[in-house]
Amino acid sequence: MDRKSAGARRNEVASLPTIAIVLIAAAAQSIGAGWPFDAGILQGQTIWWLQTVSMTAFVVAVARLNTPASAARYTWAFATTWLSTTFWWLFVAMHTYGGLPALLAVIAVIALAAALGAYYAIAIWLWRKWFPVHNALAIGAFAALWLMAEMARGTWLTGFGWGAIGYAHVDGPLAAYLPWIGSYGVSGLAALWAAVLAIAWTQRRWGPAVAMSALLCIPSVLPAGWNGFTEPTSTLQVTLLQGNIPQDEKFETGSGVPLALQWYRNALNQSTGDLVIAPETAIPLLPQQLPDGYWDALTTRFMQGTQSALIGIPLGSFKTGYTNSVIGLTPSEQKVWQYDKHHLVPFGEFIPPLFKWFTQLMNIPLGDFNRGPLGQASLPVRGERVAPNICYEDLYGEELATRFTDITTSPTIFANVSNLGWFNNTVALQQHLNISRARALEFQRPFVRATNTGATAFLSHEGKVIDMLRPLTRGVLQGQVQGRTGLTPFAWWASRFGLWPLWIVALVIVAVAFYKRKPR
Repeated sequence: MDRKSAGARRNEVASLPTIAIVLIAAAAQSIGAGWPFDAGILQGQTIWWLQTVSMTAFVVAVARLNTPASAARYTWAFATTWLSTTFWWLFVAMHTYGGLPALLAVIAVIALAAALGAYYAIAIWLWRKWFPVHNALAIGAFAALWLMAEMARGTWLTGFGWGAIGYAHVDGPLAAYLPWIGSYGVSGLAALWAAVLAIAWTQRRWGPAVAMSALLCIPSVLPAGWNGFTEPTSTLQVTLLQGNIPQDEKFETGSGVPLALQWYRNALNQSTGDLVIAPETAIPLLPQQLPDGYWDALTTRFMQGTQSALIGIPLGSFKTGYTNSVIGLTPSEQKVWQYDKHHLVPFGEFIPPLFKWFTQLMNIPLGDFNRGPLGQASLPVRGERVAPNICYEDLYGEELATRFTDITTSPTIFANVSNLGWFNNTVALQQHLNISRARALEFQRPFVRATNTGATAFLSHEGKVIDMLRPLTRGVLQGQVQGRTGLTPFAWWASRFGLWPLWIVALVIVAVAFYKRKPR
């Protein structure tokens, strides 16, 4: 080992303060994106500034490391810590309800975080390997590479973009950019902001950082009407149902199934208004498995009346395959309307190749479901077009955007039906609520959320929580929802090109930075 390498190695070994900064910053970043400090009612806002501060500290730390390899290792530690503390609640599903031994459940969560964290480690390795000479290019390259890592994590191999840093900013000044560039674009701006502040801290030059911060915040202080791309339509009286069926009993024929069938039947029959919505798998049996007369009574109640219903239920058969679906019952349709979930959950709704052994270790009702197509039609209700999505499908804004290729048939209202009972009363409920809030801002559409255990809520087209049921309670929430029509810039370009515009912009920035890279 030569003297230079030995010196670099000693410096890395002695960098315990750097290790502490990286790990603390990682944990702080997960808190900024949706930790429920307002416990109970879950109406606490995101701590957007904590995400900015924590990522700035991370950039300062990795920029000072000696080699690209050491920067990549520290980034991998940062990303693994950040992601595992973001979706630690997967442990609850696997251990508490799935019966997986605690140690294996912990290993599984950390392994998933580490695998996803590799995207960021590669991005920072490239950034340090070809560090540009000019500050502006260094900042731009960092933001572009981080953006690409976020998009790769969220889309490749089915994708799991939960906890992307853009969601921390639904309550911050960068939220004004969501209708323009979506949550991934906001992730890129958040990374840009952190890099600007990091270089200002390192070089003690605060003028450019103040100017850039002011520039990024300008849209959030402009008059309210400047960013309005949609117009109101008519209103619907909507009823949301939250059955709070215990997850460990939900699919038990001796306890949870009879309770669900009785409670949801009564709640549906007693509901008022234009539309009533029951959550994902509210009816936990196939229609042909239901008690005699149950299904016929429901269809007659809504298809021959004046009220419409959206009800989560599994559909299909052993011969044709099964779907996780929402059925629509409405007097305006002559047959049962159906939406089939498109983006299935790995290990829950389909088993990836070579992983059947892992699912066999858990006591969870798993299966390989059929996928529904993208861009399915909305349910017509009194002149409004209600577009359902199931569970974490609202995590994929680029997929919801496929419903906006034709403005005459695009949704005026989004409806998410979920069952987060797998995760008990954890931060998962708050995080999922913030994901829906980001989608509401991207498309400027109201979101209604009917869930088994929470968070059942009405969201405005501005991403604000209008009303919400207390989590882990059984109840009914009624409200008035005003539909919206029109296209945001994000809805227009994402419906036609997906995420490719963001990929192209990021690749161009990286290519320019590579061309201007620091000489060896």
